[in-house]
Amino acid sequence: METTPEMTMQLTIDCAHPQLMVEFWAEALGYVQEPPPAGHASWRAYWQDLGVPDEELPPGSGDLPESIIHPTGRGPRIWFQQVPESKTMKNRWHFDLQVGGGRGVPLETRVERVRATAERLASRGAAILGIHDEPSMGHYAIAVQDPEGNEFDVV
Repeated sequence: METTPEMTMQLTIDCAHPQLMVEFWAEALGYVQEPPPAGHASWRAYWQDLGVPDEELPPGSGDLPESIIHPTGRGPRIWFQQVPESKTMKNRWHFDLQVGGGRGVPLETRVERVRATAERLASRGAAILGIHDEPSMGHYAIAVQDPEGNEFDVV
């Protein structure tokens, strides 16, 4: 009987500046920069060992990580793939950073947590787009953009 290999998932995000995105999203998600594979001193050395031509490697930054991982393996690997074109439209997907604690936590506490997180991320290069304050529905969220303009919500 043939077995199916275990499926894993990687989220790939196109961007202009992978290292900027690695630093921002590692901070935002509580992830860490992914170290180069065992036996390689850098990511550039790894890619070169695989036969990737130098002209296909990011200029001057191939020694820096382009991906982040959850420190305990809880979430998917996220790879920031450098592409030449910039973002031109609204995202068709987005992260919801759920920092409030859920509906079992008093709304006032959730609001404080959401504001603190949005302010921390703004200090790291995010832009606040708007506030969704619906106290009658027990909902509070802040719409944000990362340093390259990708939208996400802090809830």
